[in-house]
Amino acid sequence: MFTGLVEEVGKVVRTDASDRGTRLQIAAPRTATQAKTGESIAVNGCCLTLTSRRRGRLSFDLLEETIARANLKRLRQNSRVNLERALRAGGRFGGHFIQGHVDCASAIAAFDAKCADFRLEIELPKEFAHYVAFKGLIALNGISLTVAEPYTMSHTNLDRAKAGDLAALENVRRGLAERS
Repeated sequence: MFTGLVEEVGKVVRTDASDRGTRLQIAAPRTATQAKTGESIAVNGCCLTLTSRRRGRLSFDLLEETIARANLKRLRQNSRVNLERALRAGGRFGGHFIQGHVDCASAIAAFDAKCADFRLEIELPKEFAHYVAFKGLIALNGISLTVAEPYTMSHTNLDRAKAGDLAALENVRRGLAERS
């Protein structure tokens, strides 16, 4: 379980695809000093298990389901990714409940700035559109979005997002059910 509050923006060091799967390695010095092998870390909102950490780098093995649903397949060397360690029981909670089970990856249709405000449009797949509720929670690349603040732009990888980029979306199916 995650909160949707990004702790660090890491940088992809490498992705290695082989017949045994895909390995993702991320430079994240702050997260790497705190994380332990086997722990869950949200990478762009997708819950991944840390397989190793060394010298400020985190490594993850990606499953086909993960690659098919999330936007991790488009990551290249130096891509920036949002990172959040799993919420600890009894820990301070300041965002929304995010599971890290990404529903789909969708293209950013438009991303425009107007003074301190930003308008972000996502091309939501038809099969998910009816689940999105007005003023409901949605997680985009692991960022809990309900309240728009300039803080989000300067502390996540949204500062470099542009039309055509893929964004990992979560809670588009669960938004209505959670409020029932």
